[in-house]
Amino acid sequence: MALKERDAAIVGIHEFPLRNVEGRMTSAQIKAASAERALADAGLKWSDVDALYDASEAGDTTGMALAEYFGIHPRVLDTTAMGGSSYEFHASHAKRDIGAGRAKVALLTYGSTARSDSRAIGTGGGRAGGGSSPLRNMEVSWGQTLIASYALVARRHMHQYGTTPEQLAEIAVVTRAHAMRNPEAVKAMTDLRFRDVREITVEDVVKGRMIADPLHLLDCCMISDGGGAVVIAAPEVAAGCRHKPAWILGAGEAVGYSENGRDITVSAGAQSAPLAFAQAGVRPGQCDIAMMYDSFTITVMTLLEDVGFCGKGEGGAFVQGGRLRFDSGTKPALNTDGGGLSSNHPGMRGIFLLIEATRQLRGDSTSQVPGAALAVAHGNGGQLGGRHAGATIVLGRD
Repeated sequence: MALKERDAAIVGIHEFPLRNVEGRMTSAQIKAASAERALADAGLKWSDVDALYDASEAGDTTGMALAEYFGIHPRVLDTTAMGGSSYEFHASHAKRDIGAGRAKVALLTYGSTARSDSRAIGTGGGRAGGGSSPLRNMEVSWGQTLIASYALVARRHMHQYGTTPEQLAEIAVVTRAHAMRNPEAVKAMTDLRFRDVREITVEDVVKGRMIADPLHLLDCCMISDGGGAVVIAAPEVAAGCRHKPAWILGAGEAVGYSENGRDITVSAGAQSAPLAFAQAGVRPGQCDIAMMYDSFTITVMTLLEDVGFCGKGEGGAFVQGGRLRFDSGTKPALNTDGGGLSSNHPGMRGIFLLIEATRQLRGDSTSQVPGAALAVAHGNGGQLGGRHAGATIVLGRD
């Protein structure tokens, strides 16, 4: 790809290190602390920020109130909220806005105290939350929880393609192996009182407590506090930053929802990923790193298929044998920070996909893939099998 086509790059990142703040910080404070460190990582100042992207996760401190809280005056303000995929949408929009000359330095932030607040994210409330409406009249009245929606997708995938619980478990095993190399992930599991913090086996997963058939405890993400920030800049700014840029080569956005005849094992990624790879001018198989949203193991299975790493229904065989480990010698390496399954999941994990993908392209990951040059980050927001959004970002280094 010609350099002139590279119009935006990630130049600063920070991942908030604590997964349990025990009520000592607010979501807004986590966002501000992360933003300050991401800007310092880039070698930039608050006054350099002229575009602010926010997913409205921090209560009242959203949109224009967040700009006031940070003390900045952005020319671009984007409050797109697409659940866990929000930050891939934000990266896509930042690339568009910077490329159009509307901004030079974009700031994305996230902060959550889901663990401290004891939010029952996967098992509490109705499938879509709130009361009945034209969009929810076939969902809420039956009391289906979020995890039940994913369990339906997993059961359908098994029925349709012969996928096994052992194959789903391979995903949890690989991400835990990566987590055990990440000191922040190990501390997270310790602080969140995981039992027997160590690498796990397929047997550990399939013999674990059933949460929603066929998903076992270790098929499910943790619930943590946490946050982070990402700084995206124009080429002329990136040239003076402290680290080599992680260029945003391609972006794609899509939504999916229940409709007659729809295959619930197919996510919105089947639409967003081809758009991103076409813009980037690369193929999925060329990617060294796959940062896939991992609320549950079935989420990863379907996304690997839909993003294009294997054919539909081939995910079970694709993940077997540890081939997604960082040191397997095959592409891609999956969720090398430990993922939402074993590192952090404060409710909306999309920003961490961008952060770890950037670490890999810088050569700074705790499970570093030698020579990593291409990465894909795919966020999934909402509920797989029902109403959800998908956004795909392809990143590359010089």
